[in-house]
Parts: sequence; structure tokens; C-alpha cells
Amino acid sequence: ELNKIKINKLPKNIGLAATVQFIDYLNQIRNYLIKNNKKIYIAKGKQKYKAQILGCEMSSGEKIKNKTDAFLYIGDGRFHPLGLAIKTNKDVFCFNPIDNYFFKINNNEIDEYKKMQKIKKIKFLSAENIGILVSTKPGQSNIKKALEIKNKLEKKDKKCCIFLFDTLHLSDLENFPFIQFWVNTACPRIEEDSKDIINIGGVADKNI
Repeated sequence: ELNKIKINKLPKNIGLAATVQFIDYLNQIRNYLIKNNKKIYIAKGKQKYKAQILGCEMSSGEKIKNKTDAFLYIGDGRFHPLGLAIKTNKDVFCFNPIDNYFFKINNNEIDEYKKMQKIKKIKFLSAENIGILVSTKPGQSNIKKALEIKNKLEKKDKKCCIFLFDTLHLSDLENFPFIQFWVNTACPRIEEDSKDIINIGGVADKNI
């Protein structure tokens, strides 16, 4: 129900962003916003589809940030819209077309996210034993990047182990108490649920 999108809350110039699972809703929502006198901007970044964002990769949003007053993120969760807000320094409104939930990322969430990233950076830099998480699922597997990270970290005298998995339960990581910090190359949402995991493209890549 697109009327759950609170048109009166949205500014005139809107950039659209979505995760791949919600790309099919893009045109429908774009047309709805245009009918309600909004000017819509969509760009193709490094991902396969226009408006697609992934993990810490927000190039489709960054390309149009100077044309927009705010973004409308189409998807679920808070990880991606938080990243979009930080990368573009714009307000980000969110709409999940599955459950028709509409909300706005607030400044407190952004501040908390930045604070947590700083804490993770310190933990990552001070850790001697690093675990690198690699998914075996199609579309998520990134063993090449994991090996690259392992090589760079070992040159900095850190000990690294690569952990392959299909489905990850965070409780499984407790079986490896010698690992002081984890680097995630799989689904970026994994990072949301742990203070001891960072994603590639974020704190990790910038400090290796």
C-alpha cells in the first residue's frame, strides 16, 4: 500500500535507493512519487541495478546526493539506510513495501552507529588474532577478498584464520575464543548484531 508512504514528510527532490531484493518495487514507487509532485533521482553505481546499494557500497546514492534533499530507501532493516545517511549526509526515509512500514533514520541512530564504528576500529587495530568470515552461499561468497585481507593483515604481524560457512549463527563464533575480532566478507547485516565484527569496505579496509 503505497499510500503508507507519508508524502507530506518527504521534501521535493528525492533520491531512491534499494537493496537487490526490493529492486522490483522501484518503478512502482518512483511513479507514485512523481504523481505526488516529487522530483525523483536514480543513479547506477557499482552494483548491477540502478539505485542498488550493498553493504558499505553506496555509490548509487553518492552520485546524486548533490541533487537531492533526502533519500527514500526501499527495503528492510536499518543497516543500509544508516550507511546511506552517513555516506551522503542526507536525511533518509525508509519504506518496506512488504509490511508497509515507513520511518525516518534519526540523528541519534547515526551518532550511535558512528560511535560503535569507532569502538570497533580500536578493537580491530589492537587485536592480534583475526577471524575472517566467508560465506559459501552464491552471491555472498568472497574468498578472493578474504585472502587479500588475510595477506595484508599477516604483513602487519597479525594471525588470521578464514572461516567458511553456509548459515552463520553468532553463537557459533563462541567456539573460537582465541579469535579477538572478526572481519565479515558475507552478508553485511551480520555486523549489526555484534560489537566484535566489522564489514569489509568499512573500518577494516580503511585500516589495513
